[in-house]
Amino acid sequence: MVQRSVALMKAELGQLPDSHADLASAPEGWGDISQLEHVKRRYWGRYAASAVIVALIAYVVLAFAHGQIEWRYVGRFLTARSILIGLGNTIVMTVLAMGLGILLGVVTAIMRLSTNPVLQAVARGYVWLFRGTPVILQLLLWFNLALVFPTLGIPGLFSLRTVDVMTPFLAALLGLGINQGAYTSEVVRAGLLSVDTGQYEAAKSIGMPRLQALRRIILPQAMRVIVPPIGNELVGMVKLTSLASVIQYAEMLHNAENIYYANARVIELLMVAGIWYLVVVTVLSFAQSRVERHYARGTGRSASRQPRRERRKPE
Repeated sequence: MVQRSVALMKAELGQLPDSHADLASAPEGWGDISQLEHVKRRYWGRYAASAVIVALIAYVVLAFAHGQIEWRYVGRFLTARSILIGLGNTIVMTVLAMGLGILLGVVTAIMRLSTNPVLQAVARGYVWLFRGTPVILQLLLWFNLALVFPTLGIPGLFSLRTVDVMTPFLAALLGLGINQGAYTSEVVRAGLLSVDTGQYEAAKSIGMPRLQALRRIILPQAMRVIVPPIGNELVGMVKLTSLASVIQYAEMLHNAENIYYANARVIELLMVAGIWYLVVVTVLSFAQSRVERHYARGTGRSASRQPRRERRKPE
């Protein structure tokens, strides 16, 4: 009675029989899955989303292609002398500000990991202050530093007017570089913490000083973690230099603005600046991938890029 009830339940649920006897008594074609029709699954939501995205892209492309944009002006000003000078100033500011930021970031990260409470407090305060205020505010403060310190120098030895020292270039360098150092310090600190503590203990056991151990053992291993976010920060710095236009630094966007103030070709000059930003970011992204591959050697992530091992010759 119980076996019959179980068999009826299986039949109602559409389950396959689980014994040879049941399989023999099952209807013809019960266990032959080749007779079943294969129905391909339809992803209607995916198709609809793709169609909407393609339509939006086509709409934007057509709007720019047939809009009130004189593309001949884009080609004309793409290699204009003022734009190329601004491009050079953008690249120089990016390299110098990022170099200052990396230097300050490494020093601050080491101070954060120090056992000295004073160094820890100073590092925490620096990160708190410069991460907590907008970059444009810091640029304006550096540029107007003469309102707080009219002169700079050592009393009795030399004195300089702050308004003469704090040029747009120096104000942009200090504003962008010091702000970047606060963010870079957290990236470097995360990379240092990713290294196993046994590496520190091994260096200490052979009498290696802490700074030497950081330079020769810890930092080379931490670079695999540090390089990707630092590369991302470098790409961000290229675009962040555009904020220096508010303090009259002659970077690319500032020079493009000066041109369209004169000829009223606003969109055309903005397109020129956008094209050059994309070119610089593309080059830096390629360089970043090469550096990441260099520091990923010997890890599992780089195994797929290593040459295949030679096959053993038969003995």
